[in-house]
Amino acid sequence: MRILVVAEHDHRAVCVASRSALTFARQCAAASGGSVEWLLLGHSLDLPAADAACYAPVLAADRPALADPLAERYAPVLAAAVAKRRADLLVAASGTFARDSVTRAAGLLGGAMAGDVVGHEFHGGRLRLQRPMYAGAVLATIELCAAPQIITVRPGSYPPAERAETCADVVPLDVPETEGPALSEYLGVASQRAGRPDVSEARVVVSGGRAIRSREDFERLVGGLADACGGAAGSTRPLVDAGIAANEFQVGQTGKIVAPDLYLALGVSGSVQHLAGVKNSKLIAAINRDPEAPIFSAADYGLVADLYEAVPELIVKLRSV
Repeated sequence: MRILVVAEHDHRAVCVASRSALTFARQCAAASGGSVEWLLLGHSLDLPAADAACYAPVLAADRPALADPLAERYAPVLAAAVAKRRADLLVAASGTFARDSVTRAAGLLGGAMAGDVVGHEFHGGRLRLQRPMYAGAVLATIELCAAPQIITVRPGSYPPAERAETCADVVPLDVPETEGPALSEYLGVASQRAGRPDVSEARVVVSGGRAIRSREDFERLVGGLADACGGAAGSTRPLVDAGIAANEFQVGQTGKIVAPDLYLALGVSGSVQHLAGVKNSKLIAAINRDPEAPIFSAADYGLVADLYEAVPELIVKLRSV
């Protein structure tokens, strides 16, 4: 079994979620006697390629046309790489990139795809995958019956891959240039506040819910507690829809899937869709003035209180430690 793993990066290093996908790929390769290679796309890739090579061999598609992460540019390269390497599996981390570019590549390849995979096993030499359905209410076991197979792995479902004992080679990927129509324009990326980790990779995530009344309150309470914990700030969808929090902060089934060591929910009611995105957290703590809020059924620790009173006190205590 030949496996290609898409290496998402920040122009410096491979992201943690992709390293988790690499762990899945390594386990599949070990069970099937196969091989694993990174598939790295972009422009000026010296730094991320050097980092990726510490984990697995790297196929690097480095060209100006791939400088911006546009699906109509990336998807044909992903599909061409799978065809050129005769890969059996194309693996990526579940997330915005996978929803945009990897699914498009799956369509070009005509293979079978499974998203948000959280577990796997081999049965009679065939790969069986576990993935949540119905907002996480059930866990389905499936087999993909067409080739190639395209799989996205839910972040946090597998531990991030460790570095190999020796660094592997970085090999340029020679695939035809794609000159498709410019159907979209890359405008830029919204950045987290300097000093805060990304919500999908942080060990501590503090999220605000509908109880947060304004942008200023979000930054003061959610951002303040996140800074006091050395964590990331997140939000529920209603805050994003209301313009109180940026889209990059959204946590949940329709936002970013997180699996931190500690998830702090401030004024979060606990909808099924939100809980599906945080259920892999090692510890969940909630503050809500409604004792009947569904979040308390999922929380390991809960405080029934007005967050506007409790959170400032908590921030002061944490900063004094």
